[in-house]
Amino acid sequence: MSRDGDTAHTVGTGREAGTGGHRALVWRELPEQPAAAVLVLHGGEEHSLSRPGPINLPGLRMQGFVRALRRETARAGVAIGTVRYRHRGWNGERADAGRDTRAALGDLAEELGRVPTVLVGHSMGGRAALYAAGHPNVTGVVALAPWCPAEDACEQLADRDVLMLHGDRDRVTAPADTLAFAVRSRAAGARVCGYTVAGSGHALLQRIGDWHRATARLGAGLLGLRDLPAETAAALALPAGSEDALTLPLPPQPRTPAPRPTPTTLPTDA
Repeated sequence: MSRDGDTAHTVGTGREAGTGGHRALVWRELPEQPAAAVLVLHGGEEHSLSRPGPINLPGLRMQGFVRALRRETARAGVAIGTVRYRHRGWNGERADAGRDTRAALGDLAEELGRVPTVLVGHSMGGRAALYAAGHPNVTGVVALAPWCPAEDACEQLADRDVLMLHGDRDRVTAPADTLAFAVRSRAAGARVCGYTVAGSGHALLQRIGDWHRATARLGAGLLGLRDLPAETAAALALPAGSEDALTLPLPPQPRTPAPRPTPTTLPTDA
């Protein structure tokens, strides 16, 4: 039996994460004995110290991704959580969203132990996912239209699988910046695959079903619950100096994919 639902709830760990008693980790799906986890991170603003309100459009945008991930990982023992930010903004060197993501990962590890964890983030949430991916639980990242400033480090992504998806009509975060970050990350030891979502902009409204289904299937693939697409697996296997397969076209994602193999038991120490 799992504890789930669209209403956020938290599970106590005996300590408070973050500052000022802020609890960053919010569970959306929590099996009794989780073998893996996914954390979903929404977008935000460049500069803002205000708190996200009860009606938070960037957070609402990610609910469809949470539902898709829940369907894709059903009965596989995967916990799904979101990160609650203290502030709407990244706020320069404060890196507030990145710090909150690290705090959420700390709570996740305390509650679940050393389970393989995939981070899924959009825009500022993509930046936060990439920022926090050095945590030992993290094995992969799915970054959706991520904000990738040239000054951001990528050494923390060594030995991680990083999948980056960006719409070619994005006018908020630049696809060229994502490509440049992907190149640097591959040189730093990450395994990287990049997809171009033709006809889609930053809000992910165009081809929203493809965004949802691709993210859920790629996330499940990174956890070993299904085979990754052949082009994804080939891109991840390329040598560090290769820049190929960083702008693959994202194909239409059918509602009913090919049958999945029966999932094997997930490793508990990855």
